[in-house]
Amino acid sequence: MVLIIAVVSICNGKYSISVNDIFNIITNNSEVSSLTKNVFFTLRLPRTFMAIISGVALGMAGCVYQIIFKNPLASPDIIGIAGGANLGAAISIVAFSSSAMAAITTGSFWGGLLAVLGVMAMVKATHSHSTATYVLAGIVINAMSKALIMTLKYFADSENELAAIEYWEMGSFGNITSSKLLSILPFFLVGLIGLILLRRQIELMSMSDNECKALGVRIRPIRISILVLSTLMVSSVVSVTGLVSFAGLIAPHIARLILKRNNATTMMLSGVVGSFVVLSADVLARTIYSAELPISILTTVIGVPLLVYFMVTAKKDRF
Repeated sequence: MVLIIAVVSICNGKYSISVNDIFNIITNNSEVSSLTKNVFFTLRLPRTFMAIISGVALGMAGCVYQIIFKNPLASPDIIGIAGGANLGAAISIVAFSSSAMAAITTGSFWGGLLAVLGVMAMVKATHSHSTATYVLAGIVINAMSKALIMTLKYFADSENELAAIEYWEMGSFGNITSSKLLSILPFFLVGLIGLILLRRQIELMSMSDNECKALGVRIRPIRISILVLSTLMVSSVVSVTGLVSFAGLIAPHIARLILKRNNATTMMLSGVVGSFVVLSADVLARTIYSAELPISILTTVIGVPLLVYFMVTAKKDRF
């Protein structure tokens, strides 16, 4: 299904590309025009691939957070990633320029990582390593980030900087290029591979701390490693796309309702579901209105009916 939506995404846009054109490009057929090849390689392919990996990052990270925090409402927002990334982007927009994309991307990326480091520092200061402490620390970081963002909005230039901050918060794949994709791909892959290698430990983290300790799991270092890896993956994609809401919350629930379990397989399927939701939203963002719509509007519009459908049809939820 994701592959079909990916083909639709590549074909869809102001400059039409047919399925036959895609086949000819892949087979290096000389019949395809240079303009079609240019649009395919510089615009459509990077944008489609970026939407896929964004969905994978948000879906898998959301599932991981829900498992280790034992909270069905956990998402990339839960430990301040979204708030930190948003604050980093807002600071870059105000300090440099609303058009300085390199600065915005860098600020967003480090904002998300620093937010998680702040959460870990607060947890260490409390001398408590329970999941509730991480959640509360994340709430504090998010609240502080929102307060600072509102301050920046108040003093920002209403014609340029304020609009840029608001637009970044809604997310978009309209500015994705090959260079942006390649710049964040190593960070995404490190996080993805790390979570896959730690999939067994992630499964065990769904149990109580006492049970994990009885099975020989070193809870604190494993939890920190999982948080850092998932944060690295989410921060990398969010830094270039802006905030993509709801996908990280809804994808794990849909995957869990499909599989009727909560393990490493669910984490993988959450990534697939997330990529389907985000990619479908990006296709709709380009087609249902003359101007391109923000991606977060469409992820919510697509995600809510999907979740309701699986809630109604599922016989049993084994979260």
